[in-house]
Amino acid sequence: MGIKLEPKDHLKPSSLEGISDQQIEPHFEAHYKGYVVKYNEIQEKLSDSDFSNRSKANQNYSEFRELKVEETFNYMGIVLHELYFGHLGKRGEPSEVFRKKVEEDFGSWERCMEDLKATAIAFRGWAVLGLDLFSGKLMVNGLDSHNTYNLHGFIPLIVIDTYEHAYYVDYKNKRPPYIEAVLNNINWEVVNSRFEKALKACEAMKNFID
Repeated sequence: MGIKLEPKDHLKPSSLEGISDQQIEPHFEAHYKGYVVKYNEIQEKLSDSDFSNRSKANQNYSEFRELKVEETFNYMGIVLHELYFGHLGKRGEPSEVFRKKVEEDFGSWERCMEDLKATAIAFRGWAVLGLDLFSGKLMVNGLDSHNTYNLHGFIPLIVIDTYEHAYYVDYKNKRPPYIEAVLNNINWEVVNSRFEKALKACEAMKNFID
């Protein structure tokens, strides 16, 4: 059985530029916290041997398979939302080390942002700039849902929620201005810290694959 999770209320942002508190309220209280509730329900069912009989596991259909699929969906829904909310609140600037790494891996800062914005337009769920632990390179990952097209060994640094629930109150069906608003509200101190930790993890992963 997985560990029961509690919502992280301290991550709830407010007074952002271009993203209203009225937009944040249902996004945080209903969507994010909803994933926490459902994840905990799934953990309870997985711990019930009668409900999630592992001897009946089947790839076409079984209750156990459905629980494991939805476990990944709800868990990643929690993680991605916490990363998203956790770096909102305009503050600081990209560190010199982070900016230099972006320029090395993408050719320029502008090209990286262009790639991130295009991915945020192209994918239905998320756009993520992160560090790949295996190559040591920064990459942009697009997800159609929380648990679809995720890269393994990929540490998220900048996370953009592209589901309509993230912007519909403020922008209706207009996604581009919302993406600009997210990037204008980044707390770079948080991103810089994530990057420093990701570099240490990358160093620890060297020679993981011979």
